[in-house]
Amino acid sequence: MGDDNFEHLKRLVSELGAHGLLARVVQTQGGRMFARVINPNATSLSENVTCRSTSTSDMQDWWYCWSWGERMHKADDPAGAATKVARVLAAVGE
Repeated sequence: MGDDNFEHLKRLVSELGAHGLLARVVQTQGGRMFARVINPNATSLSENVTCRSTSTSDMQDWWYCWSWGERMHKADDPAGAATKVARVLAAVGE
């Protein structure tokens, strides 16, 4: 699970960079990974995005989630997720 999680987060970080946001994958001492995202034009605007899997009978779906745990976007579309994060972290006038 950890490698898939890392790969999804890495793709998201790449897309976030294309939106002009600073982002990197962070791993806590406990092993939990997330993408730390900051708007460089307004550094108080930041978010930690996680990636979680949900399993049904024979399929596993991955989702990007907001820091409070709510699903944001399916992980097979990192560009769409990056657009949502960029919209939320946009400073006034951006």
